[in-house]
Amino acid sequence: MGLFDIFKKKSSPLADYSLLGTDMHSHLLPGLDDGAPDMQASLKLIMDLHELGFRKFWCTPHIMSDFYKNDPSTILPALESVREAVKEQGIPVEVFAAAEYYVDEGFVKKLENEKLLTLGEKHLLFEVSYINAPENLSQVIFNMQLKGYRPIMAHPERYPFWYRDFEKYKTFRDSGVLMQVNMNSISGYYGPDARAIALKMIDEGIVDLLGTDCHHERHVEGLRRGLKEPAMRKLIEQTALFNASL
Repeated sequence: MGLFDIFKKKSSPLADYSLLGTDMHSHLLPGLDDGAPDMQASLKLIMDLHELGFRKFWCTPHIMSDFYKNDPSTILPALESVREAVKEQGIPVEVFAAAEYYVDEGFVKKLENEKLLTLGEKHLLFEVSYINAPENLSQVIFNMQLKGYRPIMAHPERYPFWYRDFEKYKTFRDSGVLMQVNMNSISGYYGPDARAIALKMIDEGIVDLLGTDCHHERHVEGLRRGLKEPAMRKLIEQTALFNASL
């Protein structure tokens, strides 16, 4: 019996995401990117996610040369402001910050010349264009590793140029790249193709991390729907995910 056959059987929904506990990809810091626009929105999202069982958050604002010119000077003060607000509101969660780096020429320069913002000491979250992957991506990943980072590929299931070349995912993972799937992909929020790839990644055992990639309340609603997904339950309950180690 395959994993997909198990998914077809009736399964009781998850009560919440407390077994996962840590959300390692989110856009909750106020006013930095296309995520929470202000502190009120940040706190609302954090409270809603806490009600869904999350106790620890890694906020990962976009860093993109042409759009979101964030760096430690913008991200770390925003983190401290959120931490103070969370403490004032009495929300029992931990909040940390790293970044979601977009692989472009600016990133290549940052990688060479700057200390990058990581999850923990070495985990580096990166994304690529949804139109096509950089031709030098394998070399960039290798350079990340040479610098001592452990690369995490953000939402690989959302890159359509690999849908007909699934082996690419395995190749990257075999080279040491961790695979982070967006939780809302599992319930179809990003469309049937992204869902199909996410489920295939689960079936192939190549999902290492789950993230909400939460930007707004629609994502929270999607996460609530995701509690009913048998694949979500199986993944969280039966897979050795790395979330808790971050």
